[in-house]
Amino acid sequence: MSSLFYLNKYLAKYKWLLILGIICLLVSNIFGVEMPGVVKDAVNDIFSYGQTEENTIADKFSLALIAAGLYFLFSLLKGIFLFFTRQTIIMMSRKIEYDLKNEIYQQYQDLSFNFYKKNSTGDLMNRISEDVSKVRMYLGPGIMYTINLVFLFILVIYKMVKTNPELTLYVLLPLPLMSLLIYFVSSILNKRSEDVQRQQSFLSTIVQESFSGIRVIKSHVKEKEAEKRFNREAEQYKNFSMKLATTNAFFMPTIILLIGISTILTIYIGSLHAQSKLIEPGEIAEFVIYVNMLTWPFASVGWVTSIIQRAAASQKRINEFLSVETEIETDKGDELDFNEAIEFDNLGITYENSGVTALKNINLSVKKGTTLGIIGKTGSGKSSLAYLLMRLIDPTTGCIKIDGKDLKDINLTHWRKYIGYVPQEHFLFSDTIKNNILFGVDAEEISDEQLYQAAKDAGIHTTIEEFPEGYETMLGERGINLSGGQKQRISIARALIKNPDILVLDDCLSAVDNETEEHILEAISKDLKQKTSIIISHRISSIKYADNIIVLDDGKLIESGTHAELMKLNGAYREIYRKQELQSENKQNEA
Repeated sequence: MSSLFYLNKYLAKYKWLLILGIICLLVSNIFGVEMPGVVKDAVNDIFSYGQTEENTIADKFSLALIAAGLYFLFSLLKGIFLFFTRQTIIMMSRKIEYDLKNEIYQQYQDLSFNFYKKNSTGDLMNRISEDVSKVRMYLGPGIMYTINLVFLFILVIYKMVKTNPELTLYVLLPLPLMSLLIYFVSSILNKRSEDVQRQQSFLSTIVQESFSGIRVIKSHVKEKEAEKRFNREAEQYKNFSMKLATTNAFFMPTIILLIGISTILTIYIGSLHAQSKLIEPGEIAEFVIYVNMLTWPFASVGWVTSIIQRAAASQKRINEFLSVETEIETDKGDELDFNEAIEFDNLGITYENSGVTALKNINLSVKKGTTLGIIGKTGSGKSSLAYLLMRLIDPTTGCIKIDGKDLKDINLTHWRKYIGYVPQEHFLFSDTIKNNILFGVDAEEISDEQLYQAAKDAGIHTTIEEFPEGYETMLGERGINLSGGQKQRISIARALIKNPDILVLDDCLSAVDNETEEHILEAISKDLKQKTSIIISHRISSIKYADNIIVLDDGKLIESGTHAELMKLNGAYREIYRKQELQSENKQNEA
């Protein structure tokens, strides 16, 4: 339950809605507990009327009609205030749900790149959707029914004791047993709720991976295996859910049985007292109604307990992410204009989740207005340099300096506005092509001519124009209705339209042909003549015109220089060049 204390700040924020809801609930219950008194008076009056001959049937009917009218009035007032109760407390729960989802989403936005390397997308989605929904049930129905039970119990017991203390004692005899039962089962509910939520997150992850990788699954004819895996985990989820449902199902019949025993005791002992003239017949009817008024609140104890336990399990999972400290703060530090050079000073990075050292002792300077080419084998650390420059991650050793100032001391939001970044794993949103290109800029400040020029420079304008809807063409998830090369070029256009001071291309020309590659590089050199470019590639054709080229191998900088200088070294760079030339010749011969 301690995990739910986190929600107290939201309850304080909407305290007036909660207080108003509690007041309405109290008034509703006050009218409710007055209703059995109307029945008691009506029964007693009818019995007393029956003992005299002068009272006619019409008189009795008139009395019953008055009692019915009064009973209906109390019922109506009870219903009206119950309506206002739901409009306040349930509304409060919806507002908190909205705030909590926003807080979680903001936390997801603030958390670093490393966080997403360690956590699955399905689990992240489940915590912001299913877990928050479970918490809302606690904040709405859970709180409302709990307060209702407390108020109703106090008011009913007060009325019962005031009417007949001895009969009240007999009626309440089963309640201690009920309390022990609730206490015992609550611990079981908590454990099983956590099992259900954990398995649901795992199931969500499997589904998300299957949908994202559907082309891989189909191309390898692994549909049956994927289905078997899903069914296996779904079966496990069903088992956990059935155990939880079984525990919940145990509550209702037991509580109804105990309430039934109270009703039997009320009728039996009340009848004995009525025969001895200790109580009137109307009081028996009143007690029976009071006991049955407690049936639903007590019967709902199991359901509410389940809601609270599931909410506690869900909030515990939510708190795990909300308590994660943000490693990299984007709005901390000073704003800086880039005027001189980027320096990599004894830079090294070891990834926490895998323990792999991606870069070791990198010392490098990139002057403003120059182009740096980076080449190396897969896994040599090329992309890690881009991550560090964007400060998606922080170095384990060394630092990056911008005009002599540590990147950690620079306002990251301001710094990233300088950079046009095209990642190796290009990502397009489920939106129009136009909005995807304009994603990194203020769309109102960009003219159609600028949009078209960025697309032309990326070699994608003609292709877009051939689509029936042109730039308004809606893309599927991750741009699934485009080819790999088309997605890459739209990603490049997205970076170019920013007119960035620093352009970082992370092996983003791999899916385009040589002619398109030449066109894009020529456009970049023309439009970003005075800007700084960092081109990461495994193809020498993409970087051979760079002012400086470095070769990485196993995280180490082993060679650097211009294309001509590196060719003279007869080292790793020349060997890469020779192999790529040989591959190109073989393709031409095959053609």
